[in-house]
Amino acid sequence: MNVKLKGNKVILRDITQGDVEKIYYWNYQAKDREHLKWNGPYFQLPNYSYEEFYEKSYRSKVELVGTDEVRNILIIEVDGKVIGTVNWYWESKETNWLSNGIVIFDSTYWSGGYGTEAFQLWTDYIFENMDVVRVGISTWSGNDRMMALARKTGMIIEGRIRKARIVNGEYFDSIKMGMLREEWENIRKQRQ
Repeated sequence: MNVKLKGNKVILRDITQGDVEKIYYWNYQAKDREHLKWNGPYFQLPNYSYEEFYEKSYRSKVELVGTDEVRNILIIEVDGKVIGTVNWYWESKETNWLSNGIVIFDSTYWSGGYGTEAFQLWTDYIFENMDVVRVGISTWSGNDRMMALARKTGMIIEGRIRKARIVNGEYFDSIKMGMLREEWENIRKQRQ
């Protein structure tokens, strides 16, 4: 089974090895790496060669293509161009709690509704294909765009851990936002 979710502006689709080369480019080689200032800037990007990057971070994800497994990463594509990714990871598998995320690498696609549509499609995909009771995000208080995006999809602030992140020598709060399955179901009915 191949995954391909179509919106009005974006397509979310399975990741290929060629896509990993583009992700590596945006993380390590592009002049425009503005996304690194917003997407977890309190974590140091490992200094990987492409081969290490592929093996440690993406081989297993590429190998899922064609299987019935629920994907934990999809490519965001606009007019045949890779502009970013959506992903999820377990906060607590035992309690069916995961966090999802998004990164738009190419800043020329920021503030154009691409991220909002991609994040909504992705959140729908997670709830439709997984037995989770909640989906959330983790971000930092300096990332106003991510918090606004989460609010647009129906998430609310559930937690604020004060002065938990350091960005450019300054303390910021860690922010947790989320929605429950029943909230997502109500929002989805309103969209139809």
